[in-house]
Amino acid sequence: MVKNFLNNIDIRNENIKVFSELAKIDYEIVRSIHQKEILQITNWWKDLGLAKELKFARDQPLKWHMWSISVLADPNLSEQRVDLTRPISLVYIIDDIFDLHGTLDDLSVFTEAVNEWDFTAANQLPESMKISLKALFDTTESISTNIFEKHGWNPTESLQKSWKKLCNAFLVEAKWFAHGEFPKSEEYLRNGIVSSGVHVILVHMFFLLGQGVNKETVDFVDGFPPIITLTAMILRLWDDLGTAKDENQDGNDGSYLDCYTREHSNMTVERAREHVSQLISDAWKKLNRECLSRPSPFSSIFTKACLNVARMIPLMYSYDDSPSQESLKELMRSLAAHLESQQPH
Repeated sequence: MVKNFLNNIDIRNENIKVFSELAKIDYEIVRSIHQKEILQITNWWKDLGLAKELKFARDQPLKWHMWSISVLADPNLSEQRVDLTRPISLVYIIDDIFDLHGTLDDLSVFTEAVNEWDFTAANQLPESMKISLKALFDTTESISTNIFEKHGWNPTESLQKSWKKLCNAFLVEAKWFAHGEFPKSEEYLRNGIVSSGVHVILVHMFFLLGQGVNKETVDFVDGFPPIITLTAMILRLWDDLGTAKDENQDGNDGSYLDCYTREHSNMTVERAREHVSQLISDAWKKLNRECLSRPSPFSSIFTKACLNVARMIPLMYSYDDSPSQESLKELMRSLAAHLESQQPH
């Protein structure tokens, strides 16, 4: 938006010209910050080694960092953006393991290891899943240490709880579709809100921001407060309206639309899509209400970041909307160009 605005601004007015020059300087400063973040993320991702070992999984660190850039837009939150991209990456990778790669027996063992938070419980797993589990444990420990050193609160228990809930939700879906079962749409959505990964990411973000962290708010964020549930619902329903063709994902993890049309056999797909769109609209109204309500248990920066997640969803998940996909690809090309300009020759 900023780049397009600066390219089209009318600078015939002298006052506007002064402000436009200031805006360009600010833009270059922020872009430089983003370039440094991208280098940090790509180096971390390369060192992690998951892209090399997990050929079936997505390899999109630039795209994943776009979430952090848009959700935490304040230039001063660079460290938080980099740290937030790490669990975002792992949500995508673990999602691919459950959808595309693991057998039901292996996924059960993987989930058990996460529930026990014990790496030795995964001795019989394939190497690719062991590596992923170790990355999850090491990354969670590293982020917890950073948060404790910066804010004086140890978030380990909360972060582990969020990952356990996510993997359990993934396993529920895996069992459904391995057995050819289609749950009721409401049951699917309750589980899908968890399996969206939004709770995991927003719990991490809550602690990374370090504002208003106390026992009451920690208990609240651990328990899926409405501001997180509604954001997750928007993501799950929007994602399920599309397909995963552009992600090259061939897994069978179902969708709300599939469950709803099976449950209402006389309903056309178009009417079902209208129903899902209405659910998204209703969730947006409730989310706006949550963000505007005062007093709030959360800081304004956390509330705004939750809102930004929901605002980013149409860009990231509009698989069937080619103009949106072209915008996303253009942003990816822009970030990649920034990265290449920083690489040593």
